Amino acid sequence: MRIGIVPTLEASAGGLYQYNLTLLRTLHDLDHQGSYIVFTDAPSALPGELSTERVDWIIKSLSPPPAVPPAKSFSQRALDGLRRGVGEGPHRELWRVVRKTLHGADQQGESAETIIDPDTVWWQPAMGDWFRACGAEAMLYPNPLALSFESRVPYAMSIHDLQHRLQPEWPEVSADQEWEAREYLFRNAARHAELLIADSEVGKEDILEFYGPFGITADRVKVLPFLPSAYLSIEISKEKREQVRQTYQLADRYLFYPAQFWPHKNHARIVRALDLLKREYQLEIPIVFCGSHGGKIREETFFEVKQLAAKFGLEQQILFLGYVPDEDISALYAEARALVMPTFFGPTNIPILEAWAFGCPVLTSDIRGVREQVGDAGILVDPRSVESIAEGIYRISTDDDLHFDLGNRGRQRLKIYTPHDYQQRLIEILAEMKERLS
Repeated sequence: MRIGIVPTLEASAGGLYQYNLTLLRTLHDLDHQGSYIVFTDAPSALPGELSTERVDWIIKSLSPPPAVPPAKSFSQRALDGLRRGVGEGPHRELWRVVRKTLHGADQQGESAETIIDPDTVWWQPAMGDWFRACGAEAMLYPNPLALSFESRVPYAMSIHDLQHRLQPEWPEVSADQEWEAREYLFRNAARHAELLIADSEVGKEDILEFYGPFGITADRVKVLPFLPSAYLSIEISKEKREQVRQTYQLADRYLFYPAQFWPHKNHARIVRALDLLKREYQLEIPIVFCGSHGGKIREETFFEVKQLAAKFGLEQQILFLGYVPDEDISALYAEARALVMPTFFGPTNIPILEAWAFGCPVLTSDIRGVREQVGDAGILVDPRSVESIAEGIYRISTDDDLHFDLGNRGRQRLKIYTPHDYQQRLIEILAEMKERLS
């Protein structure tokens, strides 16, 4: 059976991009000539070692006309909000009363705005016909795409998080119809997938909790944990380290946070924690932020963080690097005092694994999923508490014994799950999908 793969090859996608590259490299190394077809608009974005005859690269535009489902009325939107708030089972009588009231409002001329309906699929059978004509009998989507179910070709798809269900208060998962777009994607993916792939047991639990009612069952959700990004070079020369230090004018014993400027990444509380340490302990601890900030939400967040740094007089402690080339990231990890990542999102995160690969101590969030990922190999803090983050930074910055111990624990924890383990799990997932379709 030949499997088509639709990867994300935009470096600006951050961890999602690295996840795609890891999966592609793994399939490439399996050396199953002709077993996989990669559909991509960006063949030049593929690393050179993947451009071999062992994989058929098929270049085809995957940008069909926008799939915008029909509009919902004001009352339908309000009822969806109620359902999200109180659940689909409880409070049926309240739902009935509200439905009747709002139906009357619609009849009186209440305006309706275009909105995505999660239960109305915009089918794209022509794309499915094209995939099959190219020889793909099934599809693998390393990142969530509505094309998976819209094209009606059997598929497996990765779901990396369901934060729009878990934490809808964050604008990046709810504003401007983002909640509806995500729900349309994940709800229908659950209905139609042969298999779904989670990054952890916690991720699997979330999929089953939210989409069990839509048909997904435990035997159809497979766990494929993350690996550190494959581009990292663990052995870094002294010359390279020095070159990176000079290029970016790095301070001694700096903290490191590679993350795009989404609000949930929590840059602002890090800045407040550094201000607290400066005022209370006269500690001026430098930190390096790298990551893109394009788009309205990220641009606003970046501006707010910069303003906050200026307000507290921390401009000399905080270095904003923007997007950093892959070849420099390894040295930034290796030279850092610690990774500081008090994110609100999980269930697991790739930078934690990357830091461990370099023996770089980790400070991250004491939240479900991340807590299980880190175990005792990091400092866990409350991401909502500036004081908790500041205390963690103080410990990891001033306690050399703790710093050394956490570096070793991280390396040991990374050995529990190897690239070979990842490859075997991926082989088993694809074998099961083939068996289900045979």
